[in-house]
Amino acid sequence: MSGFLAVLAAVPITLLVTIGAFAVGIVLALGLTFMRRSKQPWLRFPAQAFVDLARGIPPIVWLLFLYFGLGMGVIKLSPLQAGVLGLGVVSAGYLAEIFRGGLLAVHKGQYEAGEALGLSAWTRYSKIIAPQAFKAMLPALATYFIGLVKDSSIASVIGVKEMVFTANQYARRSDDGIYTFFLAAAIYIAVSIPFAVVARRMETKLQESAK
Repeated sequence: MSGFLAVLAAVPITLLVTIGAFAVGIVLALGLTFMRRSKQPWLRFPAQAFVDLARGIPPIVWLLFLYFGLGMGVIKLSPLQAGVLGLGVVSAGYLAEIFRGGLLAVHKGQYEAGEALGLSAWTRYSKIIAPQAFKAMLPALATYFIGLVKDSSIASVIGVKEMVFTANQYARRSDDGIYTFFLAAAIYIAVSIPFAVVARRMETKLQESAK
């Protein structure tokens, strides 16, 4: 039972890494999305390159680079900061693609109607485009967030004391061995299920409101 409690106590750190990385990813992805939709090549090409790098380089490499690479210079990140930022960079690449897909799912007539009415760009996107795009993006966003809960375990390689790190440390000090990791796996499932349920309910409500 003590192994279970030890891993359970690390759940807040796992959620902090997940939510923090998701938030960083959203902020970066929003900027990348609009840069990629720009008609200016000097904005579009760097944004596309960033997305390709964020998705093409394994998450563990980003974490090691930010923690050890930047640590050799002026900037020194804590394991938690490097974990959130590293996974946030990776999230930005995937979320930018999800945002792009959501915007493409909105019929171009909606954009044209907003322009014909003389609405500002902010009003068009906030009142017309974004609500429709969000409906299209929600399943992918929910799936990615749940996957990020599991991917947060990668942060254990740089010393972030989330569930896998804690399970590993406890297993080394006890005779429970692999039993502790089964406990961690069960807690990951238990943590992910509520997010999946909430996402399904949100999707159902959005579908009903569209009828």
